Amino acid sequence: MQEGKRQKQVAAVLQETLNDIFMHLGLNMIEGGMVSISNVKVTPDLLEARIYISLFKIDQPAAAMKRIEDRAWEIKKHLAEKVKHQLRRIPVLHFYLDDTLDHVFKMEEIFKQINAAKKPDSGS
Repeated sequence: MQEGKRQKQVAAVLQETLNDIFMHLGLNMIEGGMVSISNVKVTPDLLEARIYISLFKIDQPAAAMKRIEDRAWEIKKHLAEKVKHQLRRIPVLHFYLDDTLDHVFKMEEIFKQINAAKKPDSGS
């Protein structure tokens, strides 16, 4: 199903604001790794937001996600303060781990292995 214009606008506002909130709360760096919000999807009724979190160089993603979810009420409180004049209702926040970065690294590693296997054959 296609996202509406208002859904995209709200998602963009939420993503930008949440990135600022994560920096303010110190959640953008966990265990020496980097945390960023890769995407935000909003339901058509604008009452729920799915926040996709990308983790880079974090050994325990489940622990990092738990840490973020434990502070969800605080994140929502800051979000409400910042966007109260733009949104009538603050959406319910659901956090999801975005593992596309992991897939990219795995695919790059596979391509490196394939290319390494091809080089000895082409040199003969």
